[in-house]
Amino acid sequence: MDILDCLDRITRAKSVEETWRLLTKAMEAYGFDRLLYGFTRFRTTNSFGDSDDMLILSNHDRSYVEKFVDGRMYQHAPMVRWATEHTGSCSWGWIFSNLDALSDAERKVAEFNRSRGIVAGYTISFAETSVRSRGGIALTAAAGMSQDEVDAVWAASGRAIELLNNVAHLRITNLPNIGRRKLTQRQREALEWVGDGKTTQDIATILGLTTATIEKHLRLAREALNVETTAQAVFKASIQNQIFVVEP
Repeated sequence: MDILDCLDRITRAKSVEETWRLLTKAMEAYGFDRLLYGFTRFRTTNSFGDSDDMLILSNHDRSYVEKFVDGRMYQHAPMVRWATEHTGSCSWGWIFSNLDALSDAERKVAEFNRSRGIVAGYTISFAETSVRSRGGIALTAAAGMSQDEVDAVWAASGRAIELLNNVAHLRITNLPNIGRRKLTQRQREALEWVGDGKTTQDIATILGLTTATIEKHLRLAREALNVETTAQAVFKASIQNQIFVVEP
């Protein structure tokens, strides 16, 4: 695999979906055929924030995602705990080296993963610029690979693998990241003008609409983003890359 060509393609990707497709293809070449990526900008001391605000990407089968993600099993996953406490990459051999330190809930998650053939791999926890942001990816090795074989792959190519994932992460977080809450074009326009300091009357004049219509768009934007004030809506839409973005 030409890593420079792959990096070039990732940095030019126009959507999260395209970036993810390129990353999964690149990781498969190294023996990782199942990936699970998670990112939030709304982490608190005790949680990752509202699940609707999280971006989850995976090529695991749907039944696994429903149990592990939708069923919130990830909250007790040993490698998720590692990722919240560290930055960088870690072999899943860490789990076996720390069995005595795992909680009962973590052991249950480890056993569930083992029952689904998820036994060998690596986890990468990305460096973030905000204390409220946290992102990571779990790279599951192909069936039949042992952790020793995975560790050998990492010894030979770990730097390249980590670089590819870090660049993909940076690209994903700079593309529209809407989760389950997508704004309409009018809602985006109204919030953009608010962000530029315009009043409701100013926006109505600019867009050729009534003030009541603008107020409706702003109210629906607040509801879509699950916030109480328009200022919060502008902030949230901005960090999700839903406003002031170039259309692909």
